[in-house]
Amino acid sequence: MSFPPLDTALPAGVDAREHALTLRRMHDASLSGRPGPARPRPVIEDSWSRMRRFGIDPDAGPPPRLVSTDELHRRRQESPIAEVLPLIRRSLVSVADEADHIMLVTDASGQVLWRDGSHRIRSIGDRVGLVEGAYWNEGSTGTNAIGTALVVGRPVQVYSAEHFVRNLHALTCACAPIHDPRDGRLLGAIDVTGPVSTIHPSTLALVSAVAQLAEAHLQSIHHTHLERLRAVSAPLLAGMRERALVVDDTGWTAAAVNMEPIRRVLLPTHRESGTAWLPALGECSLEPLPGGWLVRPRPAECSAPSVVTLDLSGPAPAVTVEGSSGSWAHRPTPRHAELLLLLAVHRSGRTAAELSNDVFGAVGHVVTVRAELSRLRRHLGGIVESRPYRYSEDVVVRIVLPDHPEDLLPGSDSPGVRELRSRMGSGDRPIPLGVEVAT
Repeated sequence: MSFPPLDTALPAGVDAREHALTLRRMHDASLSGRPGPARPRPVIEDSWSRMRRFGIDPDAGPPPRLVSTDELHRRRQESPIAEVLPLIRRSLVSVADEADHIMLVTDASGQVLWRDGSHRIRSIGDRVGLVEGAYWNEGSTGTNAIGTALVVGRPVQVYSAEHFVRNLHALTCACAPIHDPRDGRLLGAIDVTGPVSTIHPSTLALVSAVAQLAEAHLQSIHHTHLERLRAVSAPLLAGMRERALVVDDTGWTAAAVNMEPIRRVLLPTHRESGTAWLPALGECSLEPLPGGWLVRPRPAECSAPSVVTLDLSGPAPAVTVEGSSGSWAHRPTPRHAELLLLLAVHRSGRTAAELSNDVFGAVGHVVTVRAELSRLRRHLGGIVESRPYRYSEDVVVRIVLPDHPEDLLPGSDSPGVRELRSRMGSGDRPIPLGVEVAT
């Protein structure tokens, strides 16, 4: 498996103190409207643009909002990250202590749930509000590794004056988001923060590796649950002659009889006993089981979905499919969200080479594009077709756009998405007339 290079804050071979001074001059110039010695990194420049829109004061950023102790306790208990917290602590706390850092774990909203590490740096954290129960999303504290990583959905390092609010310029932080391996849902983030003198590019790599380790452990826990569900359902399936699947609450298959197993089934948003149209299976009956569902494909042909809505207005893209059998929702990966948006822009269809150019800026990634679309079509069978790749002609496509161009898939660097942001900013309609658009 290959991983994209990490966007570290300190360029290779650059003196950290000199770079901090350059960043401060760049920060001052940006706020005053003057040309600076350099441009911020794209991830920082985009974040600063959001801060201006939010009205964050760089000289007097608002104190982070805090929740009560009881509310903090409740959120800790509800967080899936609690299951992997011992692993995270074993991996990072001793390192943070020795490096004069603190380790923080947040939920998806940026609220700090747990804090460990150096006593001295915890005291510094107390002064800036970097405490348990505080919100460190961008809207609360400006550009920072926690809030910005949660927006763009990938690891981020923020150094010194890359922080929008000046009282954070003495800090450096590296953060990586944690996603639910079952459905890609954002669960929270892991952050390591320390004084600017402790900046090191490897800190981001370490935090990113621990986040991946936490996701792998969550996946192992999920596999254990599927094994349990498989054992519970075995007596029921033993006497069946028709096709059937047993899936968990997120649609992952635990067992199958009289049919090829499907890795995952997208279940309706509001699940109850009865019938529903499911991608790749068509009309199915659903029956609840302890910890999952019994899915039985029906032989009769029934109506396919009629409306697909790609909602890009919030921090996490969502796809909702509606038809005569109800509706179901799916959270696409960032790459799948890009492809679904680009296919909506090009309603008549797009070849793999054209999509490669849209996503990567070159036609040399055709194999990657085809692999991603193959995965996408397994989730959205009957909605996305091939040769060329396109939405089915029978499906009404709706796109819900954000209010501001910068919020259109903010974590995407794809040329096609950047062009759409530019067109939105200039007042053009970025989506063709054959697609319904809402904001």
